[in-house]
Amino acid sequence: LICRGLVSSASRPREDSWLKSLFVRKVDPRKDAHSNLLAKRETSSLYKLQIHNVKPECLDAYNKLCQEVLPKIHEEKHYPCALVGTWNTWYGEQDQAVHLWRYEGGYPALNEVMSKLRQNKEFTEFRKERGNMLLSRKNQLLLEFSFWNEPVPREGPNIYELRSYQLRPGTMIEWGNYWARAIRFRQDNNEAVGGFFSQIGQLYMVHHLW
Repeated sequence: LICRGLVSSASRPREDSWLKSLFVRKVDPRKDAHSNLLAKRETSSLYKLQIHNVKPECLDAYNKLCQEVLPKIHEEKHYPCALVGTWNTWYGEQDQAVHLWRYEGGYPALNEVMSKLRQNKEFTEFRKERGNMLLSRKNQLLLEFSFWNEPVPREGPNIYELRSYQLRPGTMIEWGNYWARAIRFRQDNNEAVGGFFSQIGQLYMVHHLW
């Protein structure tokens, strides 16, 4: 799946240098769950990958609607979340929209946002109008690999590539150990945007955003 678009959230300073990825310690799979061993400890962010399959004739209207409503709602201070990026697919499945959200504070923040949005009349009307444009939709909750910097806005125009992998059960830590060292080979032109693994829903899924 190749996505094309612009990262849209407000920029935050990078907390970690790429150099730190060269010195990532190898984690021991016998000591803890992979979600605790591979995720960042200094942050408690939870990510949601949102994929919408849009009716072909509605894609332009869908993009316009999302552009008008989503940033305005989710940039309000009392919503502990941020729209990290939003894209339309170019290769792979067509007429598809991909959104990436960050929830500051993990699952409590996600529950807080969902509760507030249910009482937001503008968002309720938005969902109703959006629903008439969709063929299907899917969400996945994700944690961020500790050896990636968190996604930040990039100056464009850019083409983004989303690679998704279904791992064999029990191999997530091995995957993380390899990529903690291999990431340095993909640092040219600052192309590595984010790396995530699934926490709820379809398990043992990995997503790399370049």
